[in-house]
Amino acid sequence: MRSFFLMMSVVTFISCKTATEKGIVLTKATKEFVWQGANIYFLLTDRFKNADPSNDIQFNRKDDAAKLRGFNGGDFKGITEKIKEGYFTKLGINALWITPVVEQIHAGTDEGTGKSYGYHGYWTKDWTAIDPNFGTKEDLKELVETAHEKGIRILLDAVINHTGPVTDEDPIWPKSWVRTAPQCTYSNYEHTVTCTLVKNLPDIKTESNENVALPPQLVSKWKAEGRYEQEVKELDVFFTRTGHPRAPRFYIMKWLTDYITEYGIDGYRVDTVKHTEEFVWQEFRVECDYAFEEFKKNNPEKVLDQNGFYLVGEVYNYGVSSGKAFDFGDKKVNYYDSAFNSLLNFEIKWDAKNSDVTTVFNKYDTILNSDLKGYGILNYLSSHDDGQPFDMTRKKPFKTAEMLLLTPGTSQVYYGDESARELMVEGALGDANLRSLMNWSRINEDVTTKLILAHWQKIGQFRANHPAVGAGKQQVIPAEYGLIFLRVLNEDKVVIGLELPTGKKVITVAPFFKNNETLRDAYTQQVLLVKDGKVTLNSPVNIVLLEKAVLSH
Repeated sequence: MRSFFLMMSVVTFISCKTATEKGIVLTKATKEFVWQGANIYFLLTDRFKNADPSNDIQFNRKDDAAKLRGFNGGDFKGITEKIKEGYFTKLGINALWITPVVEQIHAGTDEGTGKSYGYHGYWTKDWTAIDPNFGTKEDLKELVETAHEKGIRILLDAVINHTGPVTDEDPIWPKSWVRTAPQCTYSNYEHTVTCTLVKNLPDIKTESNENVALPPQLVSKWKAEGRYEQEVKELDVFFTRTGHPRAPRFYIMKWLTDYITEYGIDGYRVDTVKHTEEFVWQEFRVECDYAFEEFKKNNPEKVLDQNGFYLVGEVYNYGVSSGKAFDFGDKKVNYYDSAFNSLLNFEIKWDAKNSDVTTVFNKYDTILNSDLKGYGILNYLSSHDDGQPFDMTRKKPFKTAEMLLLTPGTSQVYYGDESARELMVEGALGDANLRSLMNWSRINEDVTTKLILAHWQKIGQFRANHPAVGAGKQQVIPAEYGLIFLRVLNEDKVVIGLELPTGKKVITVAPFFKNNETLRDAYTQQVLLVKDGKVTLNSPVNIVLLEKAVLSH
């Protein structure tokens, strides 16, 4: 396999040179950004890149956690560094989703898998502060602005369902704010929503409309930090403007939407959606839209496009076949309704395992253009909390790229998918296995890893250049061999070929492309002329990514 892909690299280099000599360049006119076809990269800040060792230890957090359950040093500066290097651009990424940035509980706690800290960001202590283990407000601002300069949108991660676990250093919030029992059984709607996800994870009373005072631990914390008066003043303005009761969920919505107006983030991935009443997300949508419009009005020079604020929800075990409704057994809920643009799709990993490519592509094309028309899904094949990924042992990184990046819908690359980062770590338990450190050394030193990354980069860039890949309407092109698909979105039009023979390939492109039109295979960078409704190319790979090319002047 190694010599095969080395040969591929040589062909790519020669073809690229030839194209340049002929004055051929990729058409840019049809390139646009649509969330339904975006290529999103999801990373755990703590596990990605440590660019500032000075912030590695905060609040007397100790190095006493179980394997991969403590802070490991990754920070905003590390992400920004890779943005500046062009790592994400070369991978075809046009949106970054990073785990919650807010201040986490200070102490560690035992979940039953050994002592853990809030390195992942989902154990909130203070929604109004950034956890210094990740960096500063200035670091986050630089990250967002640097990403935007590269045309990369930023999604933060929103948690409204729960606070962090209770420890000696992190006392429980008042009973007017949280419940500590019963623990969810997930047997029906009530036993999924009005309960705690797990033991010692206090559940915010999101159903309450009762006015509540600020938690005393926040009051004392803010006073010690010298910002109590400012925080209260801002809350008064928020509640006066909205007319909402001072109920727990609205405090948190105010705090989360501040990140929109202050940093100009482009969207939120919303955590634990089905564990919170659906009307909460409709209310959150209104406040997010208002905050996003305020940011754009106050910063017109920073507006990237006319897309609205993007909300994608994690409804655990939702699948594309469900359409708009998630079934609790005793109740069906439409989370798209006046709330989410998109939902995470937990179904594609099984489709990729159990069905052929044509079946998967046709299924997703059909559903996205019927039951879910106007909405989106976020496809993934591995993630931070799914213990049954498509390829746990990382034996199929090339197929993973093709199935994830070429299936209709929005794609979510989980950090290290593109480099076969290990998902099984000796000594780690549970989801800690899924959260190993980014394998930069293998990317820099290992030949096979470089070839895997190159495959992801080629397909990723093709996807980023052509919104039709993820968001277009599909048509199967009959072929003597392999699988050939047309995708069209507005003026954007591409042809995708998979499972083709190596060597010479003849692909029918009529009537979609006319005779004497110049096309380009984005995978090998070969320039092709349409003759008799077909293009002919010779390559040592079984994939073809055809796009329109134009002569430069």
